[in-house]
Amino acid sequence: MSRAEVLFTDVEFTYEEAATVLFAGLTFHFPEGWTGIVGANGAGKTTIMKLATGELTPDKGSVVGPTKGIYCPQRTDDPPELLAEMLEDVDGEAYELRGRLGLEDDWLGRWETLSHGERKRAQIGVALWREPELLAIDEPTNHIDAEARRLLAGALRSYRGVGLLVSHDRELLDGLCRQCLFVEPPGATVRPGGFTVGVEQGRVEDETARRQSEIAKREAAKLEREAIRRREEASRSHKRRSKRGLGKDNDARFKRNRARISGKDGVSGRLLRQLDGRLEQAQTRREQIEVKKSYDLGIWMPEGRSKRDLLLALSAGSLPLGGDRQLHFPDLAMRPDDRIAITGPNGGGKSTLVRHLVERLNVPPERVVYMPQEIDAQQSRSILERARSLPRELLGQTMTAVSRLGSRPERLLESAEPSPGEVRKILLAMGIASAPHIVVMDEPTNHLDLPSIECLEAALDQCPCGLLLVSHDFRFLQRLARRRWQIEADEEGKERLTAGEGWG
Repeated sequence: MSRAEVLFTDVEFTYEEAATVLFAGLTFHFPEGWTGIVGANGAGKTTIMKLATGELTPDKGSVVGPTKGIYCPQRTDDPPELLAEMLEDVDGEAYELRGRLGLEDDWLGRWETLSHGERKRAQIGVALWREPELLAIDEPTNHIDAEARRLLAGALRSYRGVGLLVSHDRELLDGLCRQCLFVEPPGATVRPGGFTVGVEQGRVEDETARRQSEIAKREAAKLEREAIRRREEASRSHKRRSKRGLGKDNDARFKRNRARISGKDGVSGRLLRQLDGRLEQAQTRREQIEVKKSYDLGIWMPEGRSKRDLLLALSAGSLPLGGDRQLHFPDLAMRPDDRIAITGPNGGGKSTLVRHLVERLNVPPERVVYMPQEIDAQQSRSILERARSLPRELLGQTMTAVSRLGSRPERLLESAEPSPGEVRKILLAMGIASAPHIVVMDEPTNHLDLPSIECLEAALDQCPCGLLLVSHDFRFLQRLARRRWQIEADEEGKERLTAGEGWG
């Protein structure tokens, strides 16, 4: 095997704290080029990347591949190792990479003030600069605006090696990947092409399996009915052959003996035995056809509209953004049923503004659902523990909502730390129970798998309360928002917020 591939052979893996096996019998290979890794939140996409890069070791089986591998996690809490060296490198390739991704020399010193999109570009820039033979990237386009996404896609396209990509960005998966691994524990299936092609192939496979299962089911039912009929016939035949109750009637005994010798009355029994064999084969065929279980999606959001005239009333002002930069904003107001989208470039101050607004809402704290752009590992563990400690009935309602967002509650509850996508689902599910007056979400589609994004759109579309959304996903915003607050630089280079009454 060449170095430019990763080979999984009969891999089994279980987390120590888990009661059930996560993966069993994984056998596939990742060739040179990009492979998309697709699946529901918590399905094990990150686990597969860590197995490939050697950060995790399989319980059984083997993973063979390049020794120089780098894994880029979803979270960007801390600066990547060697960021300083990469920013100081005067080599032409390093200089070109910094320019391609828009990295600035002072980013390490002001890491805490960088947007998460800027942090992500720095993380991936360092990884590409190190030229690994294997590069595994978890959600590279999270928090990144359209221009940065274009630059990032170009940088990833130039990578030569084995690339593994976990993403909810369909355009990136379709444009970059030679194949996709669809993860559905305890197994996973490789399909050629990008996400769209793979999903369609999977749909055809599922439909074929359902049809075959129905045919096998009807065949087994038909054979079962015939078997019942023949058992009854065999029983009647047995009674005809029995000599009990004949007494000393020699003529009748002679006729019974002749029937046994000729075997005519035993035909039903022999046919029944043959039919039982066919029935067993039909049942085995039916059991061997794997039909995926489907789950109900969608969230019902209870009535929660505020009776107050305004959820927010804020006079014009400005907010510091780090260094000499400030975000200037006009008078801002939000009515109980307003649906507002906040848009703008990375680093423009969207998250800073949202935090400022949340602290000044005219809404009881228990009626506010606020989902920040990023939730660190410690906060994630605390949120999961809080969910576990809910009263039984409320926990059931919360986990039902989590299930309808596409995650399996039983696997989530037994995990030590929820994935970034799962913790967002938990927060939203717990908030729904409070009949919120406002839902505030900063980059809500980040870390969510594609079915979950569609489900979230449908849920929020029916939400009766106020919505305040920050996102680079314009399709998501255009479906849900009626007003748009746009951040952009003015002629003097100062960031300003324009509060429009419509979407345009």
